Formats: sequence, C-alpha cells, structure tokens
Amino acid sequence: SKEDFMKVTGVSRKWLDSISPYFKFPEWVNNTNNKTEVSNFTMVKTKTFDEKIDLNNATEIQLQKILGIGPVLSKRVIEYRDRLEGGFADEIELIDVYGLDEELIERIKQEFTVKTPRLISKLNVNEATLDELVTVPYIDYELAYHIIEYRTLHESISAIEELTKIDDFPENKIKLIGLYLQF
Repeated sequence: SKEDFMKVTGVSRKWLDSISPYFKFPEWVNNTNNKTEVSNFTMVKTKTFDEKIDLNNATEIQLQKILGIGPVLSKRVIEYRDRLEGGFADEIELIDVYGLDEELIERIKQEFTVKTPRLISKLNVNEATLDELVTVPYIDYELAYHIIEYRTLHESISAIEELTKIDDFPENKIKLIGLYLQF
C-alpha cells in the first residue's frame, strides 16, 4: 500500500502523493475481506478441512501437484507414511521426511491434512518409567533419565514447554515428542 511504501522508503508524504498515481497495487492489497493468502505471487484460496485431501490416502500423483514436489519427494512422503504403521498422526510428522523444508511442508498443508490419524497411546510424562520414555521418538536413555530427574526435582511436569529446560532437549522436535506425551 502507499502507507507501507512510505514506511519502508522513508519518503515524504508530499513526494509520495505526487508519484502515487503511478502505483498499481494488486486487488488483494485493497480488499482485506477475502479469505486469500499470497504465495509465490499467486492468489491461493485457503481450503477448509473438508476441501483438503487426506494425507494418509494421498497418492504420489496428488502430492506432485504441489509446487516443488516431484516424483522423488512424493515417493519419500508415501514411504515414510507407510513405515508409520497406520499413517500420519499429524501433519507435524512431515518434518521427518528427508528433503521437505518448512516452505514445502506449508504448501502440502494448504492442500492436504490428516483426516484419519493413526492412534497413538500417550504416555503420562509424570508416571512413565525410563523404559517407557525411550519408546517415544527422539527420547534416548540419557534424555529419559534427565526427564525423570527434572520431574523428581520439580515434583511434576505440567506442560511440554518445561521439557525445553532440560539440557540437550531436542527443541526442534518438541511438537513431534508432544504427540506421544500427556501432562
């Protein structure tokens, strides 16, 4: 918008008023009531849950319709899903598919969602034993020991964010670990 241009460039209002008739902004700049997002300079309508394709039933061909997803990446997504025995529990698990960066994952999430999640029995982090904690992805024996030690010192853990206070906790995997724990 004109105001954004002025903020970014620092030009005076008078000069901006003199050159603004030559500006042509896309319609989405002036129309804030529509439900669209801008992605790669194209208009993309935000899909509802019902309009999205179930990620657990998606085919390689359907995945390849996403910009940046070719035969190799679509095959990796399907193979990873098949290894999970029951498919994805949540879209967050896409971060474990080799080659998918955040931007690609966001594009996938615009078209796909998990409608038929696999069931995960959650462990109560305040009652789980060392051997039970190591069954959670990304928790090894050392981290499980530190979780139990932290839990003992603080009498309980009330939220997943508390786990980030533990040394060497894989903060980038917190949402994945959160799928398996209850507090």
